[in-house]
Amino acid sequence: MSVPVITHSDLDGELTALGSAPHWYVGFSGGVDSTALLHLLSRWRRANPGAPPLTAIHINHGMQSAADDWQVHCEWVCKMLQVPLISHQVSVLNSGRGDEADAREARYRVFEQQLGDAEILFLGHHLDDQVETFFLRLLRGAGVQGLAAMPARRALGRGELLRPLLAFTREQVEQYIREQGLSCIEDPSNSDTAMDRNFLRAELLPLLASRWPGYRRTVARAGGHMSATAEVLAELLPLPETVYSAMGDPGVLQQSLAGKSGAQQLRSWLQAAGLPTPDQAALEEFMRQLRESGADSAPRLQCSAYCLQRYRDAIYLLPDEVGLNLAAFQLRPGDIFQVPGVGRLALEPTREAGVFLEPDELLHLGWREGGERCSPVGRGGSNSLKKLLQERDVPPWWRARIPLLYLGEELLCVGDLWLCRSSRYRDFAPRGDSLWRLVWQRSA
Repeated sequence: MSVPVITHSDLDGELTALGSAPHWYVGFSGGVDSTALLHLLSRWRRANPGAPPLTAIHINHGMQSAADDWQVHCEWVCKMLQVPLISHQVSVLNSGRGDEADAREARYRVFEQQLGDAEILFLGHHLDDQVETFFLRLLRGAGVQGLAAMPARRALGRGELLRPLLAFTREQVEQYIREQGLSCIEDPSNSDTAMDRNFLRAELLPLLASRWPGYRRTVARAGGHMSATAEVLAELLPLPETVYSAMGDPGVLQQSLAGKSGAQQLRSWLQAAGLPTPDQAALEEFMRQLRESGADSAPRLQCSAYCLQRYRDAIYLLPDEVGLNLAAFQLRPGDIFQVPGVGRLALEPTREAGVFLEPDELLHLGWREGGERCSPVGRGGSNSLKKLLQERDVPPWWRARIPLLYLGEELLCVGDLWLCRSSRYRDFAPRGDSLWRLVWQRSA
């Protein structure tokens, strides 16, 4: 039985409405799905000359021996289609959540950083991918929002992510590739049935298809019902207000999650932030700990893409720990450093209240080891750094990440929180000179 052939005009309804976007991007792995999508978008743009510019993004995860060859293949395809290509090599860190989850996190981090205001990223997920996602989440005990599976459109960073092929089956996508004579990469890991998605694809779903040939559309329809239900719940349950810790971590007050709807409200808040909802069993256990544990305890929910933890009266999203390496380094006036898990650190000039430095002096930037003391400017007496951080309501997960600026053994400042009374502190810069302050843009 033949299947309907995909043409670029099938995307008219969706793409025409996106014509005002400043730029389109497409995630391009070189595989069947992304190759079909790139080719369809390229043809659609040729038929619609006023369409936004299109750029492909290839992520080289470096997880396969042929990864560099795949990047070359993608460069060749884009050259043939006259589509600019941006390639990123990423380091996939082992978080213990599995290679697929770690690679996805690294990939989406690049996508989010790439997108500017109102720009669009297209991904090649199709109907079979949607069905597989539904079953994977079902088997993991997902709630209503999780069973809605992948949205056709959602916010991503400053732009949006769209999946224009969700209405088409894998068979239709593969047929398009054959008819167009396109060359694609075959990732050998796709045949590894030790991976849950591949097991579903190779073993379970063909069995379902033999009994219920139309199961894909039926499951997708069920996912649509779940999505509609989730939207109704979101309307009935007000989204909890976002609060922020002293260091800028976003969170929600625990009292706003009280009652039977607390778990659903937390899911809604996470979804509004563009984050995946946690496993149902893990979320229920987290909510139980919030209800039953003492005020001084710190219940924690570790998910694949983020971590939640209670501090005092709120539950906060913790800063990313991927790549966190708190090594000491030297800092000169004008230097700028990006420290993963901490943020952007720079020594910048100021005319008021700062540190005086002799020409060519080097400062040392280090981290808490215990026992540090500071006499904060404007506050009498010397205080332990531990006490100061507690009084300032600095959450525990930030206390080891506070950058400390030294000249020799003398502590000059504690991040951007306090200037310490020191031999180099000055209220005003000498005439013709500048003082210096540590400027910190946190990664919260």
